[in-house]
Amino acid sequence: MEAGAARELKITPIRNGTVIDHIPDGLALEVLRIIGGGRLGRDSTVSIALHVRSAKQGWKDILKVENVELSDRAVNAIALLAPTATISIIRDFTVREKHPVALPDRIDGVLRCPNFECITNQSEPVESSFEVAHRRPTRLRCRYCDEPVTDFLPQLP
Repeated sequence: MEAGAARELKITPIRNGTVIDHIPDGLALEVLRIIGGGRLGRDSTVSIALHVRSAKQGWKDILKVENVELSDRAVNAIALLAPTATISIIRDFTVREKHPVALPDRIDGVLRCPNFECITNQSEPVESSFEVAHRRPTRLRCRYCDEPVTDFLPQLP
C-alpha cells in the first residue's frame, strides 16, 4: 500500500446531527453529560472517541450525536469546559456549519454560583449569571455576588 493510502475509519459518519471535535483529551464524557446524554431520544445514537491522536492537540476526544443540534446554553457550557472544541452541524452527511466554540461576554443559567449565600442559591427564582472576567485562562465573576469562578466542572448542574 502507498504511503498515506491506508486510512482507518474509527467512527462512522452521521446523517444528521452534531459533531463536537477537538475536545481536550479525557473530557468527552463530561461534554456528553453537559448536552444531556442521559436524556437523548432513541433516535440519537452517540459515538464517542477517546484519546484520538491530533496534530494540533496531541490527543483529543470526539463526540458525535445523531439527530441533535445543540442549544446556545449547551454550547456556552462546552466553551467553558472545552474551549478548544469545534462544533459541526451535519445534514444529509454534509457539514453545513462548522465553528469553534466561543465564550460570550455573559453566561446565564449554565453554572451554579459557588457562593452558598448568593441570591441564585436561595429560594428566590433567580437564574445564575456570570460575566467573563478573563478569557485565557477563563475566569468568571457572578453578576450578583462577585464570586470568582475558575473551576467549572463542579458548578455545572
